[in-house]
Amino acid sequence: MRGNDANQSPMFSYLSAEERIPADHPLRSIRSMTDTALRQLSRRFAQLYSRLGRRSIPPEQLLRALLLQVLYSIRSERLLIEQLDYNILFRWFVGLNLDQAVWDATTFSKNRGRLLRGQIAQAFFEAVLEQAREKGLLSDEHFTVDGTLLEAWASRKSYQKKEDPPAEGSGSRGEVLLRDTHASKTDPDAQMYRKSAGGEFKLCHMGHVLMENRNGLPVAGRVTEATTSAEWEAALDMLTAVASSGRRITVGADSGYDYQRFVAPARQRNVAPHVAQHNHRSSNIDPRTTRHPGYAISLKKRKCVEQIFGWLKTTGLLRKVRHRGRDLVQWGFTFALAAYNLVRMRNLAVGTA
Repeated sequence: MRGNDANQSPMFSYLSAEERIPADHPLRSIRSMTDTALRQLSRRFAQLYSRLGRRSIPPEQLLRALLLQVLYSIRSERLLIEQLDYNILFRWFVGLNLDQAVWDATTFSKNRGRLLRGQIAQAFFEAVLEQAREKGLLSDEHFTVDGTLLEAWASRKSYQKKEDPPAEGSGSRGEVLLRDTHASKTDPDAQMYRKSAGGEFKLCHMGHVLMENRNGLPVAGRVTEATTSAEWEAALDMLTAVASSGRRITVGADSGYDYQRFVAPARQRNVAPHVAQHNHRSSNIDPRTTRHPGYAISLKKRKCVEQIFGWLKTTGLLRKVRHRGRDLVQWGFTFALAAYNLVRMRNLAVGTA
């Protein structure tokens, strides 16, 4: 019998959003881990808001919405708000009722700025890592480090000469370089840089990740100025934090880290540098490192960090960042790493079920 094409939109629905989401939907486990992390941040949220005035967007809902933006590669916050208006799955994940009004995009952006000032992205990242640690997913001995370029939200035309250039001999390395005399008018923190000799110069920041080798989860992330030595300096900074217990650890890296400026300080920190040997010059990695079976394992595990960068640049939309200024870029980079860990932890749980 043919159905009746009648408009029944005025009728009430007695099904909640919770009942409409499949029990095995991937977002269910991610929502559970997210809520656990957010409960740990409740006191930090309370310190960011005044007890007077109008009620703002709940920070828990704000962070869940930003998490959806990363997971579903939504380019702008305006498009995110549009999705929240009609997407039942998104409303359920954020915690909005089906008949609840959605926020204005500008209000959403202003509230996000409050979370930036509170360093909430780093706290959320650490809360997610704590769950991974409790589940025995993290290694505390073997790590991998690498860096990548993040294209800035600025055009090459904005890279112009500074009004007050530095005096001769006062710039980088004792000489005045292009980065000393020029800067981007759009994003002054971005630098013109290329990672390889034949690559294209781009305005960019540099993102760095320290990954544990057991399950390939990032345990630290940094965004720095794009310079030749930035990879070594950021790597040593992140390694100092994980090596603070005094226990000897290993770190795998590509041949770009095969320099005395990285290898020697790493060994001083009780870190064994399992770095790929450079092919076109003498290497700083000698047989006392390469003779161990763990060296070959580290070189094999090292390639897993590229999966993190690939996810960040495609799904996380960090190939060209959406924000200007290193603080905002760092916030987005750290938050995207937390999102990656949630997805990875969910996949690991499914694989072992």
